[in-house]
Amino acid sequence: MAKVIMTADDSASIRQMVSFTLEQAGYEVIEAADGKEALAKLRSGTVHMLVTDLNMPNMDGIELIRKVRQESRYRFMPIVMLTTESQAVKKQEGKAAGATGWIVKPFRPEQLLAVIKKVLG
Repeated sequence: MAKVIMTADDSASIRQMVSFTLEQAGYEVIEAADGKEALAKLRSGTVHMLVTDLNMPNMDGIELIRKVRQESRYRFMPIVMLTTESQAVKKQEGKAAGATGWIVKPFRPEQLLAVIKKVLG
């Protein structure tokens, strides 16, 4: 059974690129356009990993991570930030919220897959 990965990003083109990359590698992908939608979908299904943008409308990636970490079944789920932000302060904020890793856009598909394989095992 394929591992399920959620991609949360307000950019449809980024979601499509992430989904295409992951589906080609055999993962099942669920898409969300912002943190609120991601949280609702996480609560209604089983997800093995979250790849989220930082800057999104309604609920940003940091707030999403904080909310996800409050859910007992997602407390230890790998969460990778995929964002244009590369400032150390933002990375520290993400780590403090519970992010497992950080990838700066633009990303290479093989880079994303390497990180996912590393954290999902």
